[in-house]
Amino acid sequence: MSTGNTAPDTVWTDSVLVERHGLRADVVLNRPERRNALVAPMMARLRDVLLDLSGDGSVNAILLRGAGGALCSGLDLKAINAEPRPDWVPHMPRIWREANIALALCPKPVVCALEKYAINGGGPLAFGSDFVVAGENAYIQVMEVKIGMTAPINLAWLQAKYGEAVTQQFALLGEPVRGPELLRLGVATQVVPDDQVLASAAALAGQLAAYPTAAAQNIKRSIRALGRGLDDPKAWFAKAQAGP
Repeated sequence: MSTGNTAPDTVWTDSVLVERHGLRADVVLNRPERRNALVAPMMARLRDVLLDLSGDGSVNAILLRGAGGALCSGLDLKAINAEPRPDWVPHMPRIWREANIALALCPKPVVCALEKYAINGGGPLAFGSDFVVAGENAYIQVMEVKIGMTAPINLAWLQAKYGEAVTQQFALLGEPVRGPELLRLGVATQVVPDDQVLASAAALAGQLAAYPTAAAQNIKRSIRALGRGLDDPKAWFAKAQAGP
């Protein structure tokens, strides 16, 4: 995929890194200068990394985190609105859908380290993970309602995993939902002091990685098969993006 006026594809290889720690693999969003804001080539890189790790027998668990102390600030509107217009912009909905399908289909347990925030397009990274370790002051904010937009991928994850009431709290109010409330809603697994998020998330991912591989993956597949929508994530996310 060409990146238009920004650079050839190869420049985006480092936008998502993979770090190996025994049976645990860290997937690191690596645009800290933009608070790990998302563009289509980065989304494509995330999709490909998740697909690769899904089939990697040497990986039992995945830790998803952001470089520079924040998870994700959403879409990179500065890059998207650049002149001349990057030629990947029209492909973003499809590529983002594919990345989220890859996350939904990943058989390995995924732990998200929620540092600082996950805003708008960053929300699915937390919602789509199996476990979220959040800082006390960290938050998720789905604020598209405030700017007259929809949030189809966020809605798809929220409705599939948490139900209508939680979906409405995030998507209709559009306010930041912070660590303690994330824990109360069942979105966060743990809430820890902000400076302990990475260590706690890594410890949880390490615990999951130590379990027998087949057992953890079979249980996750069974949960997905019994869940609303995630038994067929391709159809579920396509339906969400198609709208009412």
